[in-house]
Amino acid sequence: MGYNVAIDGPAGAGKSTIAKLVAKKKGYIYVDTGAMYRGLAIHFLEKGVSADDRDAVAEACLDADVSVKYEDGAQQIYLNGRNVTPKLRMEEVGNMASRASAIPAVREKLLELQRTLAQKEDVIMDGRDIGTNILPNADVKIYLTASVETRARRRYDELKAKGEECDLQKIARDIEERDARDMNREIAPLRKADDAVLVDSSNMSIEEVVDEICGYCRL
Repeated sequence: MGYNVAIDGPAGAGKSTIAKLVAKKKGYIYVDTGAMYRGLAIHFLEKGVSADDRDAVAEACLDADVSVKYEDGAQQIYLNGRNVTPKLRMEEVGNMASRASAIPAVREKLLELQRTLAQKEDVIMDGRDIGTNILPNADVKIYLTASVETRARRRYDELKAKGEECDLQKIARDIEERDARDMNREIAPLRKADDAVLVDSSNMSIEEVVDEICGYCRL
């Protein structure tokens, strides 16, 4: 039985960055859902399935197995036992993943794959509904957040470092709007699980957040 850590929280809270660092420190598998969608997309392309044919996509899901492994410190995606990592960044794969991800059968398949992986391996997942929906029985649940002002400033600094022009107030408004959408969406809305630990990173360094979350992990 795997040891599971779920990290949920709003956009810009640093969930993926923190989850990857905790995974590295604790030896967990970081579950990259985007890469898993791309693995499924490769399966659909190889079967010659069109993303417009939802019935064909649903049928193709039946014999697809996508898993995440780490080899020599690098993430590898396996499709039905075959390493397909080199194909993940192909443009046609990205396009198929984007279109197929809106199909309920694909999302259900990914949920099944994620839960199967979590049963077998020690994993950490981040998202909006990991602790409430995907891994409701996770050993550790974290709700990672930060103030809108902090998240906006982080995003602003990130864009400025890339040489992009941006407006701090607009970024803050966009974050507030996204929070509202995530918290009020009909399917699996963002919320703190009743048994999740609240971690507010507004005044914490990345290292401090990683250390705090690792402190809640028995394994």
